[in-house]
Amino acid sequence: MRTPLIIVLVGMPGSGKSTFGKLLARQLNFVFIDLDEAIEAGENKSIKDIFMDHGEGRFRELETAYLKKVLRSAEGFVLSTGGGTPCFNDNMELINERAVSVYLEVSCEELLKRLSKDQTGKRPMFAGMDNGEIILKLKNIFAQREQYYIKSKIKLSGDDISTELLISELMTFFRN
Repeated sequence: MRTPLIIVLVGMPGSGKSTFGKLLARQLNFVFIDLDEAIEAGENKSIKDIFMDHGEGRFRELETAYLKKVLRSAEGFVLSTGGGTPCFNDNMELINERAVSVYLEVSCEELLKRLSKDQTGKRPMFAGMDNGEIILKLKNIFAQREQYYIKSKIKLSGDDISTELLISELMTFFRN
């Protein structure tokens, strides 16, 4: 039996994991899965409510359980993770065992632009913050998470990453 191709996108909030993941899945004729949406559907509760009702610890347990479940699929797909997913419970090792991990590295300035356009209200961790506070929070989060992101098999840097670039990188990855 052939192992399915699973592509897992990791990176900071606002790096384009969901947007880019949908485009990539469409181009490859793969299913797209957003891990946060899978958790919300499975728990019948928003991520924000899970955090409020049960705390981050419980959310991270659920996140790992859903990640394991999704990665057991017999079909290929593109998965968008939450920004913190790779950083807990050995999730990055799990991702790398089963999938081709892709780190989308985007500058803090571009993240701020995207988060502002995306209405930070949709992202509880930035609610009520001004741009200066958001940049400081982004830099702090990045400092904590970079060590996990850089374990990815493929790293794409820049503020204008394209599906064509990723497909080219995937082809190079498999050739090597």
